[in-house]
Amino acid sequence: MAKYTGPTNKLFRNYGVKDLSNRKLTTSMRQNASGQHGATRKKSSDYALQLKAKQTIRMTYLVSEKQFAKYYENASRKTGVTGTIMLQSLESRLDNVLYRAGFAITRRQARQIVNHAHVLVNGKKVDIPSYLLKAGDVVTVRESSKQFIKNVMEQIDLALSFAWLTVDRNELSITFDRIPEREELDAEFKEQLVIEYYSK
Repeated sequence: MAKYTGPTNKLFRNYGVKDLSNRKLTTSMRQNASGQHGATRKKSSDYALQLKAKQTIRMTYLVSEKQFAKYYENASRKTGVTGTIMLQSLESRLDNVLYRAGFAITRRQARQIVNHAHVLVNGKKVDIPSYLLKAGDVVTVRESSKQFIKNVMEQIDLALSFAWLTVDRNELSITFDRIPEREELDAEFKEQLVIEYYSK
């Protein structure tokens, strides 16, 4: 998504991405595809289904085509279920963890927060949004950035909790306790179709 500058809402709707990475928009967003014939029902080919499954996951986590392909390639080299490992890697991204913890309204904002060096990982500055956290890693907010993050958190309508994260909203810290299990992640993701897409 690095080079796409068009209307993201329409782009996401075309691939059925319900989570726009924005807690303020998810409930009011129209679910059919954009355009004059967006609501028209039509049978999709196997390739179209595989592509949609890939784009749904990729756009949810806001990674580029090249990045997403690397996540798949890395997962395919490891022992275990490729699709699950890929999703776990995406979920372990620093920007995603900030978003999940409620430190950012959107994943885009979470990425910007990391880029601007507002957070530390185990006491060290990390300004790479794709940085993969490991079990036991602690994310904290720089002292000079705490008021900014508090202001952001006050704008979030819905704060969720996740079993693999321990969030201290007073101290503004996040402990990445463990890698989430597949059943704890989005049940609508169809990672098997993504594997079929890349296996051609």
